[in-house]
Amino acid sequence: MEKLEFYNNPRFHHVQHPLIEHKLAILRDENTKTKQFAELAEEIAMLLTYEATKDLPLEDVLVKTPLEETTCHMVSGRAVGIVPILRAGLGMVSGVQKLIPNAKVGHIGLYRDETTHQPVEYYCKLPADAESRILLVVDPMLATGGSASDAITMIKKRGAKQIKLCCLVSAPEGIRRILNDHPDVDLYVAAVDRQLNENCYIMPGLGDAGDRLFGTK
Repeated sequence: MEKLEFYNNPRFHHVQHPLIEHKLAILRDENTKTKQFAELAEEIAMLLTYEATKDLPLEDVLVKTPLEETTCHMVSGRAVGIVPILRAGLGMVSGVQKLIPNAKVGHIGLYRDETTHQPVEYYCKLPADAESRILLVVDPMLATGGSASDAITMIKKRGAKQIKLCCLVSAPEGIRRILNDHPDVDLYVAAVDRQLNENCYIMPGLGDAGDRLFGTK
């Protein structure tokens, strides 16, 4: 199959790996229960984080091994913050934290007004030093891209300048929306699905990630 045009965009990263493919297959299965679904979301988030942090800045440090002193490299400065889009994004936070346990966590929540169709922010709390951190915005599903784009806009208004969006499953429509609205944001996805259906659900997708994570379906 011919790759879609956004594969040529350097800000777009489709993270492909046998372990991701294997875990996604189980994640999609309608028979996968809540506990396993949450564990898989965490594990795939961890693999996405590995890719999304390949360009973290490093600094030289002197380390004394049992044999001698040597120069090693450690992540420098206030490196990373995690911002889940509520509520489904919470299912990815622990996966990021397992690789970056000292990352600070913020939260952002919004809904769309049924009359005006405009995004309404109901909660936003970022790390106090968010402007000096690389913020990993996490949300399992990238469907239309509307909520993620609005969330990124709101985060930018608070001074954040280095933002990366990590999603498990995405639709071409959502990918295009993010790349068009935020050409300065890197997008990392584990799967690029076929399309959205008439109800804006990703096809083949995996259903409602929030319901499946928290057992509310």
